[in-house]
Amino acid sequence: MRRIELGFVGRLGTQAPTTLVLVAIAALPAMAAETGVSKPERIALWPELAPVGDGTHEAANAYLTVYRAAPEKADGAAVVICPGGGYGTLVVGPEGHGIAQWLVGHGIAGLVLEYRLPRGRPMVPLLDAQRALRTARSRARQWNLDPARIGIMGFSAGGHLASTAGTHFDQGDAHAADPVDRASCRPDFMILVYPVITMDRTTHGGSRANLLGPNPTPDWIRRFSNETQVTDQTPPAFLAHAKDDKAVSPDNSRRFYEALRSHRVAAEYLELPEGGHGLNGYKGPMWTAWQTAALRWLESQKLIGKAPPPPRGGAGAPVP
Repeated sequence: MRRIELGFVGRLGTQAPTTLVLVAIAALPAMAAETGVSKPERIALWPELAPVGDGTHEAANAYLTVYRAAPEKADGAAVVICPGGGYGTLVVGPEGHGIAQWLVGHGIAGLVLEYRLPRGRPMVPLLDAQRALRTARSRARQWNLDPARIGIMGFSAGGHLASTAGTHFDQGDAHAADPVDRASCRPDFMILVYPVITMDRTTHGGSRANLLGPNPTPDWIRRFSNETQVTDQTPPAFLAHAKDDKAVSPDNSRRFYEALRSHRVAAEYLELPEGGHGLNGYKGPMWTAWQTAALRWLESQKLIGKAPPPPRGGAGAPVP
């Protein structure tokens, strides 16, 4: 378990505004062709009505777009990707399909989750994330995946969803009629990039309002403040956050990292010197840094094969 502060020598790019980029599903085949990734498969997660979490159901659905590496390059690991958007929209371009293509370039399957937006119904996104993890495990043989190396990744509010899935899970129902429901929804690892973690008053206000509604009870606040939900069964995690993030304070990542350490869960926290929320518009040295560090962490945890070397530019020493 370690925390790293990263520094770079040389001029850094100017910060670009963080924009919400929505990618039309119709454009996915063209994106795949341009990058050499095989055509992705998009599936609905719920066979009929989707559960809301209070015993009711709705005529809505969540979707999983599956990017797989060619069989000769596939590592067997997979990551369910939760885009951010403050629980009010989905940034499915740079924090979804772009990430999936990057993962596939390293032999890792990328599964982009278009989760339902909560509108004050806090269980809705979590149920979708759990269903996505169960689906990946139930189709592991079909998709050439290792069911013991299926993780979850999230950005901003998507990081909150990913950390919620990593602290609220079960082993499945062995007697369920639906084979998906028989599978565990515990992720084998988490990758959290500038994540929202807490739901107390230090959180990102928009994410909290969209998830919990205008007047959440203390119980709901604690239940979805994921730094309070860590146990020794929580999966290992890699976190990255910029010191100058004004939208989502890096204290979110720090508090979750310390909670993991206190329960002796394997964790690494990369604190970046600059980049703000979105890390300079999803490009440049800070964006490259977390990607390289995350791959090397996955390798160190024996979750993937050999990762690429770190970029030139220098890095700080690990901080206990």
